[in-house]
Amino acid sequence: MDNDTDLINDTNGGMPRLLEIMRRLRDPETGCPWDIEQDFASISPYTIEEAYEVADAIERGDMADLEGELGDLLLQTVYHTAMGEEAGHFTFETVTRAISDKMVARHPHVFGSENRDKSAEQQTIDWEAIKAAERAGKSERGTLDGVAVGLPALLRALKLQKRAARVGFDWPSTDQVLDKINEESRELVEARDQLTQVQVEEEFGDLLFVMANLGRHLNLDPEAALRAANAKFTRRFEAVETKLAARGKTPAQSDLAEMDALWDEVKTEE
Repeated sequence: MDNDTDLINDTNGGMPRLLEIMRRLRDPETGCPWDIEQDFASISPYTIEEAYEVADAIERGDMADLEGELGDLLLQTVYHTAMGEEAGHFTFETVTRAISDKMVARHPHVFGSENRDKSAEQQTIDWEAIKAAERAGKSERGTLDGVAVGLPALLRALKLQKRAARVGFDWPSTDQVLDKINEESRELVEARDQLTQVQVEEEFGDLLFVMANLGRHLNLDPEAALRAANAKFTRRFEAVETKLAARGKTPAQSDLAEMDALWDEVKTEE
């Protein structure tokens, strides 16, 4: 126990220290009651949240914050592997071995005998071919097999579309995608005016799906584009609130016409 305690208090203990901290937190007799109660399903939402917080720190260019967020994300891996080890499924060592083996296998131009002198585009094609062989080894026969259901919907839409495009199920240009967006927009209006709420939701989903496809055709990340739009809206609305505050008002004390005019002012100032 003394050696374990020394490791926990060793600020230079690195990965072994973090693994021992998690082991102690999960100890059924002396650990933290909250940590002991957790399972894969209860921790999973935190894992997703931490990944988004890493992306947020990167987007803001805050390297100090990114350092902390990467630690939080690493802790999630340690948490899951600790539970996996307790249940006899896997360990931190087997997880790190598996990802190391995968990276070596997927980069024969770096770790093997293949020629490294090829374009990034060709490397992407080779990467996808290796992944397809891996899926075949897992008995994933369908084109869309292996695209995780639990992914955020926008990201999953993009991955599904990329998979379908690999086998030729894709529009050749953005023109056809834009035509499809117009078609889906008309169908959404018709559903709103004539159909049930369930059908309106279906048509709305179709429109979002095609919008994700347009982003792919424009070589941009729909998720990143939407995050940027969210940030822009937040920035501009906060500026409107500041202008209202200078008039001694809150948004609740204003009206749409005034706030819309201030919104235009903010846009012009930007």
